[in-house]
Amino acid sequence: MASEGGGAARPRVLVARRVFPEVVARLQVHFEVDARDADDPLPPAALAERLQGCAGALVAGTERIDAALLAACPALRAVCSMAVGFNNIDVAACTARGVLASNAPGVLTETTADFGFALMMATARRISEAEHWLRAGQWRHWSVDGFAGADVHGATLGILGMGRIGQAIARRGALGFAMPVVYHNRRRLEPADEAALGARWLPLDELLAAADHLVIVVPYTAETHHLVGEAELARMKPTATLVNIARGGVVDDAALARALRERRLAAAGLDVFEGEPAVYPGLLEVPNVVLTPHIASASLPTRRAMAGLAADNLIAALTGGTPPTPLNPEVRRPDIGR
Repeated sequence: MASEGGGAARPRVLVARRVFPEVVARLQVHFEVDARDADDPLPPAALAERLQGCAGALVAGTERIDAALLAACPALRAVCSMAVGFNNIDVAACTARGVLASNAPGVLTETTADFGFALMMATARRISEAEHWLRAGQWRHWSVDGFAGADVHGATLGILGMGRIGQAIARRGALGFAMPVVYHNRRRLEPADEAALGARWLPLDELLAAADHLVIVVPYTAETHHLVGEAELARMKPTATLVNIARGGVVDDAALARALRERRLAAAGLDVFEGEPAVYPGLLEVPNVVLTPHIASASLPTRRAMAGLAADNLIAALTGGTPPTPLNPEVRRPDIGR
């Protein structure tokens, strides 16, 4: 389609999920926009069909962008995600086809850390379990040990994955709740950063044994699949809690459900699940787990910032600018921006 005045056609882009109207409006300044008004992800075949003729796509963390989809969509030049995790995007395949890929780090760090800490506190203090009991009309009188959980202040905070979000959680624990902080990461922090956070690096086995409250914040990769499974759970204290705000699949949900049912672990808080939105049935059958539907970044200002950063990346990638958070910055297209 020619633009008004006989100029070249504007690039066409797909917004694969419902986002904020102001984000769509920004994209419409630069592109012909096909914006879905639906929250459910498109199946792979339907996504490929919808992407025909599109130069770019704004996606969430669930649309699978792989070699097969890229081969079926030869016009595609940029795929920009509003999520920080990008295990749904085959970055190597994008690079091989000259497709710029991006994610949205940084803008959700503090909000996600807030939620992770809140989930840890709810788990430790048995808030969800107590609320269900109250709503069921079972509250008759006070009890000296009724729903007595674990203290958070002064307890040892273990963090598995010490990136931006892990460090933000460490600050909350060390500075706000006087918690000794231990962590495991592929690379140790600089000594000055460890000192500022009051954090001490430990091998994974020692971290699991030391933590009173373990928070998992690692990316999901082939190497981190079931990083915490039966053997790792067995190394934790039976009084400990586990919180996963990383990705489903980092924890073996079936093994975790067994540990909770058998009280080999005091409690867990989960915002992510293997195969979500499906939840392993065993987790729904135990009372000592707090379950939330992948909402750690869900504040309105943060979700707007995430979608806005994805739009920034998409606009820059297709108009000759410099995308702010590329995953494969080595991709350079001579046909972009002309």
